[in-house]
Amino acid sequence: MNTALRLLTVLGGSALLTVAAGWAVDRLLRRADVRHPETPLWNALRRCRPALQIVLFAALLRGAYRQTQWQPLQDHEAGVGRVLSLVLIGAGAWLVVGLASAVVESGYARYATGTRDPARVRRVRTQVTLIMRVVTAVVGVVAVAAMLLTFPSFRALGTSVLASAGIIGIVAGIAAQSTLGNLFAGFQIAFGDMVRIGDTVVVAGEWGVVEEITLTFLAVRTWDERRITMPVSYFTTRPFENWSRGGVQMTGTVFLHCDHAAPVDLIREKVHEILHRCPEWDGRGWDVAVTETTPSTMVVRAIVTAKDADDLWTVRCAVREQLITWLSEKHPEALPRLVLAPAPDAGSAPFGPGTTGRVPKQGGRR
Repeated sequence: MNTALRLLTVLGGSALLTVAAGWAVDRLLRRADVRHPETPLWNALRRCRPALQIVLFAALLRGAYRQTQWQPLQDHEAGVGRVLSLVLIGAGAWLVVGLASAVVESGYARYATGTRDPARVRRVRTQVTLIMRVVTAVVGVVAVAAMLLTFPSFRALGTSVLASAGIIGIVAGIAAQSTLGNLFAGFQIAFGDMVRIGDTVVVAGEWGVVEEITLTFLAVRTWDERRITMPVSYFTTRPFENWSRGGVQMTGTVFLHCDHAAPVDLIREKVHEILHRCPEWDGRGWDVAVTETTPSTMVVRAIVTAKDADDLWTVRCAVREQLITWLSEKHPEALPRLVLAPAPDAGSAPFGPGTTGRVPKQGGRR
């Protein structure tokens, strides 16, 4: 009976202390969030409550389970202690990652709120994302190593493992050469400000927006909702177009093939009218000019501007569509035409005046 009472006391006391500590921490964070609503740190820290409670519960049981004097626990004392240690290490790693994530996200949110330059915000967001992935990877590796060291066999093999670390490192470096290259390329992208999350890029002939950047790959969302996944080393070894670099404002062109008799001045006035009715046009500039001629048509180029790539696409499509509709309704003679000359009569002389229309034979006798 005393053993059962001690077991209930240890388990119940540990659970009660864990719940009370979690409730107290949550109350403190709520009050701090109410007093300082300008920062999301305190609300983000509340997400760490489950990890904190697991750490407290495992730590309390790890220190007090021997006091129960329960025979099954005494028979498997080493195994129970190792399991509790593994739970404590795993929960501790979870808690560290959660705390680091809350601090980093809070700092990024405050920076994004106080900065008006979207390019800088995207750059910091990319760096923060990669930093958190690195922190998570480092904490995970340390946690796994700490778990392995709880087993006596791994501690006994520690010396031999360290002695062979050089050879293993060389073999791993050769085997994971491409992975390591992508890893360092990820750091180069993050801190070299080459490409950022949210940038509009053209890679491998595809236009899209950078949606995700990890330590090894980069995801681009195309205009038709496809995702192109590419290794980050692609962006450090090959040229690509970054339309968001140095600002997101863009200039585009609309080409029309018209007949030589097309009224260019009227087309210029119509383009100006269309742009004034188009909300996506930013008003920075426009122009209409004849840039090329062919034997049957001339090429009319309209230049338009917009605040970003999406609006530029809309403006170009609107100008092209409304111009074609206007020309077909008001000036059909301005559209390209295929001119066919009438065939000559059978009795006419195809070779001009004074000819008989007969082709002299070549190579005959004189």
